[in-house]
Amino acid sequence: MARILITSALPYINGIKHLGNLVGSMLPADVYARFQRQRGHEVLFICATDEHGTPAELAARAAGQTVRDYCREQYEIQARAGEAFGLSFDHFGRSSNAPNHRLTQHFAKVLEDKGLIEERTDRQIYSIDDQRFLPDRYVEGTCPHCGYEKARGDQCDNCGRLLDPIELKDPYSAISGSKHVEVRETRHLYLLQSKLQDTIAQWVESKPQWPALTKSIAKKWLKEGLRDRSITRDLQWGVPVAYQGEKRPGFENKVFYVWFDAPIEYIGATEEWAVANNEDWERWWRTDKGAGDVKYVQVMGKDNVAFHTVSFPCTILGSEEPWKTVDALKSLNWLTWYGGKFSTSENRGIFMDQALELLPADYWRWHLMANAPESDDASFTLEHFAGVVNKDLADVLGNFVNRITRFCKARFGEEVPGEGAYGDAEAQLIAELDKRMAVYAGCLEEMEFRKAFAELRAIWVAGNEYLQIAAPWTVIKEDRERAAASVRCALNLIVLFAALSRPVIPFTADKMFVVFDLDPEDAARWPQSAEAALSRFNGGEGFSPPDVLFQKIEDEQVAQWRERFGAA
Repeated sequence: MARILITSALPYINGIKHLGNLVGSMLPADVYARFQRQRGHEVLFICATDEHGTPAELAARAAGQTVRDYCREQYEIQARAGEAFGLSFDHFGRSSNAPNHRLTQHFAKVLEDKGLIEERTDRQIYSIDDQRFLPDRYVEGTCPHCGYEKARGDQCDNCGRLLDPIELKDPYSAISGSKHVEVRETRHLYLLQSKLQDTIAQWVESKPQWPALTKSIAKKWLKEGLRDRSITRDLQWGVPVAYQGEKRPGFENKVFYVWFDAPIEYIGATEEWAVANNEDWERWWRTDKGAGDVKYVQVMGKDNVAFHTVSFPCTILGSEEPWKTVDALKSLNWLTWYGGKFSTSENRGIFMDQALELLPADYWRWHLMANAPESDDASFTLEHFAGVVNKDLADVLGNFVNRITRFCKARFGEEVPGEGAYGDAEAQLIAELDKRMAVYAGCLEEMEFRKAFAELRAIWVAGNEYLQIAAPWTVIKEDRERAAASVRCALNLIVLFAALSRPVIPFTADKMFVVFDLDPEDAARWPQSAEAALSRFNGGEGFSPPDVLFQKIEDEQVAQWRERFGAA
């Protein structure tokens, strides 16, 4: 049994996440965690809300709340949304909690002791009207690279370039809108990443199994040369710049930069989980305490890759302490809304809470993962969504389950028929399923999700093709035993399909187990072979035909949703 630590990129606290956020990190991480649990491995799946930084302060100000109250409220909203979508976190923490504060301050002190942090004088935008320095997203203006007029001080959302606020053209305060700003000097702490160039380069080279997207982003940053980066900001909300409870002189009104403390929250959230469950968090994170045999997997969108292949490793490796570093880093491209960006302010796109108002979670989970943006950005359209749901879930999987359970009830009653023996058709089906199940498991193991779910769909199709060949509704007229054997095989297929499908459509899988009054946790153990799976029921086991598993999406619904959610 392997031990697998899985962390999903932390969703930012300001507002419910959209479908692109979901498929970019949390959902694929959940699918992988569920798969590995079904395989019998010891899995710890950790996530948390990322609560520090300028956007939280701005959003709280706009909501008329204290930052602490705003973050507490938004955390509960995000936690409920994740649970409703079936995200099976072992712990969903908060970066504002005490463990992350303590660990962030610990890493900063260790890094400074190693000569990797120094104070520097910075030139920073100061708002005369607001009477304060404006860090990062408190400054907006025109991007110097692409001319986008609403670039933020830390990054341009149009071209993706990382920015320094003083680089912006025509800067103004995001607080008041005032253009009465100037550049002044202030002091900040810098992490000397340039000193770790060779260390990080060697570490990245030791990960040949990383996906091409992950490696290309990491190597691009390394080729350009690692730059020393400021790890403090002029804010009140965040981890105080303090060591062992004593605030650093001159830094009383500063906090650690959110991108310094956020990845450390993976460790902090694990400590939260350990305290709540009387567990030992160090056996997952300290290689001198047992974490050496842990496989650590990170899942994130491509915009987070640089921070996890360079910045966070600088913190971990620079400390020279025995911390566990990532083994597999799955990165995904962006999901767009009809080729454009999701936008709350412009009412463009569907967000997690809205999605569940329309349809159950498994409809969305299946479509997003079967069309995951792995090799390139992918455009979400309601038309494609409806087509995939109707064809894959309703016509292939749902139709199979409802068709065979109703036929069996009508001709054999609500028990699995025991007459007859399997023959050539079943032998051919078993051979095909064994091949496809091996490929499917291999793709999930490698986190190649589109390939995996194309294979799962092919497994469902194989079941439908078997039914067409076996044709028990015709054969029963002349050979009841032969019809009974094929019906028994098909009913066994329902349980096999449920087990194989549970990583991606867990709610539906459990409904399929309940058809036979099976305990989902027991029945979902990963099948060892098709032959064993199709021999689960030998006759006499009771069942209850389910309601229709998937309702088809009608054209009228698509038209209504297009209007509601701003489809292009």
